[in-house]
Amino acid sequence: MKWKILIAAALIAGAAFGYQYYNKTVVEPQNAKTYETTKVMRTDLTKTVSATGTVQPRDSVEVSGKVTARIKEILVEENDHVTEGQVVAILDGKDYEAKLDQANFTLTNARQKLERTDRLYKIGAKSLEELQDAQYEYDRAKSAVELAEDDVNQTVITAPMDGIVVGEPKTPGTMAVQGNSNPTVIMRIADLSEKLVKAKVDETDIGAVKVGERATFTVDAYPDKTFDAYVTKISQTDTANSWDTNSTTTSSSSSSNSVIYYYVTFSAPDDENLLLPAMTARLDIVVGQVRDALCVPIAALKTDAQGSYVERITKDPKGVDVAEKVYITVGLYGEEFVEVTGGNLNAGDDVSTTYEAAEKKSSTQQNMRRMGPPPM
Repeated sequence: MKWKILIAAALIAGAAFGYQYYNKTVVEPQNAKTYETTKVMRTDLTKTVSATGTVQPRDSVEVSGKVTARIKEILVEENDHVTEGQVVAILDGKDYEAKLDQANFTLTNARQKLERTDRLYKIGAKSLEELQDAQYEYDRAKSAVELAEDDVNQTVITAPMDGIVVGEPKTPGTMAVQGNSNPTVIMRIADLSEKLVKAKVDETDIGAVKVGERATFTVDAYPDKTFDAYVTKISQTDTANSWDTNSTTTSSSSSSNSVIYYYVTFSAPDDENLLLPAMTARLDIVVGQVRDALCVPIAALKTDAQGSYVERITKDPKGVDVAEKVYITVGLYGEEFVEVTGGNLNAGDDVSTTYEAAEKKSSTQQNMRRMGPPPM
């Protein structure tokens, strides 16, 4: 009987040893986690806001006539530099010159009549009322002459500012129509000594943008070149004026647009004169910068009820990855990295960038529990 007990004990001990050996050599290696890691590092961190805008001249004007007449001469060409007051076009002024001649003739008659009436009034041959009527006719004729002279003068078109002629001017023979609603644009003059970029910035980002902040941008014409700019103006109203509830136009247009944008104007130095009006500029506005910041990749940052943390990865004596939660406080966010402002992290630490769903028990473990220890 004793030997049976000894044999049973030996079998049980062997089975326990076999289970432990199987668990260590098969199950545990299968269940050991591996992590994708990256280093905690120190680097310069920059936060930017992206926007798209349009290159514009510093200032520009549309040159139109103040009288309606055919264009007689165009004295400048596209890309010519002009100065304020320079004659750039002449309209056909024959009709206006004829009106001026007629006005001068009428004025001469009115003056003679006034002088004659005045002499007769002084000797009592004309009444005061007749003298006043003659004075009125003279004054009206004089005003007509001044108006006719102005019309003739307006047939000579001068540049209202220094700048460059942008685009082809109208050709001689074209009828230049004056008016407030839809006048004929004879030519356009722009001040290209400084370029501006006018961009639309999303309402979620506009709070981070400040006057004076630096930006960089690219244009399709020079994809490998980066241009510098800085913020000069931030509009105080959105692009659609959607806040104006009294305007049916703005309210209807804003209702169809779920995103609110604000115009931001940038000054863009262009010493090489590469930027042309209407080019599309893709901007990165620098809204925050930290030098030599302790950083972790945003992909490594996790959160739970206690706050933000990363998993620091070390190796145990057997070379297996071991994850340790390290709670941190964060500062500036960049495109790929976030600044670490507090917590027990050091440059060079390995942190996990692996995300895994909650693990289920492996089929091997479940089968082991159902089947008991492996056979001897």
